[in-house]
Amino acid sequence: MNRVSIIGMGMSYQDLTDQHLAVISQSDVLMGGIRHLSLFPDFTGEKVKISNNLKQIVDFILQNQASQKITIVASGDPLFYGIGGYLSKMIGKDNIIVYPNVSAIAAAFARLGESWQDAELISLHGRQLSPVHLDRIRNCQKAAVLTDDTQTPAWIKSKLDETGIKGFKTCVLERLGGKDEKITWLTGDEPYKENFQDPNIMLLLKEENVKNRSHPESKINIGMPESMFQHEKGLITKPEVRVISLSKLKLESHHILWDLGAGSGSISIEAHFFIKTGQIIAVEKNQNRIKDIEANKRKFGAGAMKIVHSELPSGMGNLPGPDRVFIGGGGKNLPELVEHSASFMKKRGVMVVNTVLLGNVTSVLEKLNQLNFNTDIVQIQVSHGHPMPWNLILKSQNPVFIISGEKR
Repeated sequence: MNRVSIIGMGMSYQDLTDQHLAVISQSDVLMGGIRHLSLFPDFTGEKVKISNNLKQIVDFILQNQASQKITIVASGDPLFYGIGGYLSKMIGKDNIIVYPNVSAIAAAFARLGESWQDAELISLHGRQLSPVHLDRIRNCQKAAVLTDDTQTPAWIKSKLDETGIKGFKTCVLERLGGKDEKITWLTGDEPYKENFQDPNIMLLLKEENVKNRSHPESKINIGMPESMFQHEKGLITKPEVRVISLSKLKLESHHILWDLGAGSGSISIEAHFFIKTGQIIAVEKNQNRIKDIEANKRKFGAGAMKIVHSELPSGMGNLPGPDRVFIGGGGKNLPELVEHSASFMKKRGVMVVNTVLLGNVTSVLEKLNQLNFNTDIVQIQVSHGHPMPWNLILKSQNPVFIISGEKR
């Protein structure tokens, strides 16, 4: 069986080595985009165009690989957001041989003389800019973004502005490796032009005065003090209770979390530290508290968080099924809310309920057991140090019951 050769073109034809050219000349079939194929006018074998026909390309390879030597020429490094990774999955790693070359990101940082081992690398070719991408940019010192014809530098800049991501110098590098290559620096709030040439890449570099400044309030940590959040007085999950509740939720990056009776959204905000590719849905009925949640979402850049203004348990059927449910407020109808929420949960899902009422402890545990949940309960009572003229005393808070259950 012949292995398919996948050759990275780098930035231009000049980046090809003698080894690359020898592999191409010995091939029966040369595959690539129209622009790449046009660089080999003397190739005497069959040429096959690659565009939006990847399924057909895979079929062609599977049908002809045994009898013909097939070579694919691709932009940059084929294993960096390229066709190499796709074919590795589709026909197997053992059936390809990859000849890497310079990626657009490596070339862009090289043009500026900037190291990039600490940079966030984001491709928007065929991918939508997501809250996860924005979160990565917000917390980095350097980022490289591969754009496309709709998610342009100007469009990306508007999304950064909408989510309060500032403090970067931006460089747009157009048509790297071409005769018309162009490098444009943009700083501050100046508008971006819409007509950068394709392909182009954005580099975002944190400005020095921002890089060296401490921003404790911009970082998401577990158990942040109440003063870090906008909230109605007392209507917030206390830091120590928040930490234990989050540990009981056992959050993973892909999870969908329902935060029901979200109050200030403090649980959702700190859950965002763990949930990067999933979604957090904060449901709250009180409009003033919705404003608090919105303010906290903006402050901490919790892009994966969706806010829903709704009276519980109505409206829950329109939400995506949860892996995790946190209930911090349920009022008199807490057992009903537990049952209704459980009906939407996935198997092995986890529900955590906080309550200070003794009656709710019994009713929630009974309801979870009826619903075939494995249950557990923790009671926590926190005492905080309070200064006296010459010493400290401890002032205690109300005990909180943290009930957790796993759906069988």
